[in-house]
Amino acid sequence: MSEADEYQPPRVWTWDTDSGGRFASINRPIAGATSDAELPVGEHPLQLYSLGTPNGQKVTILLEELLALGESGAEYNAHLIKIMDGEQFSSGFVAANPNSKIPALVDRSETEPTRVFESGAILVYLAEKFGHFLPTTREQRTEVLNWLFWLQGSAPLLGGGFGHFYAYAPSKMEYPINRYAMEVKRHMDLLDQRLAAVPFIAGDEYSIADMAIWPWYGGLSIDNHYEASEFLDVASYKNLTAWASKLGEREAVRRGRLVNRTWGDEASQLPERHSAADFDTINW
Repeated sequence: MSEADEYQPPRVWTWDTDSGGRFASINRPIAGATSDAELPVGEHPLQLYSLGTPNGQKVTILLEELLALGESGAEYNAHLIKIMDGEQFSSGFVAANPNSKIPALVDRSETEPTRVFESGAILVYLAEKFGHFLPTTREQRTEVLNWLFWLQGSAPLLGGGFGHFYAYAPSKMEYPINRYAMEVKRHMDLLDQRLAAVPFIAGDEYSIADMAIWPWYGGLSIDNHYEASEFLDVASYKNLTAWASKLGEREAVRRGRLVNRTWGDEASQLPERHSAADFDTINW
């Protein structure tokens, strides 16, 4: 269908499995498991089931930051979930996250294994469990959560909105690309103005707000998400790109962003992480 054709929605929508572009095979209008398969369990207290997308990176960056602080209880196994193969729809994964989206965490250090799903919830859970990167004073904690929840609401407009129509839709359509590009640029302008006033997103201290936002909006300059950095003129947001570069130099961030990564330079991929020694294979 060309943009000039006017789409007339039917009275009742029905699922066309042939539509949807590159990711059509992993999206569906029903919930629940489609196959029986148990999740693997490693030796560490925390079991992460994920992929190295921006949402997955949020959690592995935090885990690596916790380990860098000496929190041995934050040792984790990061198991790869191949979403293009539908592994997120297995009975084991659905038990960990009924929404069938990565990442999902199972904390087996508790009396009863505790599941945590939604990346923002995992960040809060781990920050509270270990007592780092989420302030305890009401004012500071609220500011961190303000920005964390901002990201959870804004990132779908960048990924599912702009990224989908700019990079993955079956054809280029001016209206949705313009609509979402405008919104993403407003987000970058907001972050750029914020970072002109403070060194980190929530103020003077590095927090889970930075770890949540960096893989998405920092990734526009660090990883050239959707190959859209030039189109969005990301380099013009000087404070945002400086913050992205500063965080990208942190050892824990460098490690965390590679966990469960299965694309790009093969020497910089780490499909699964089961110990710190796994990073010895990386070509830094």
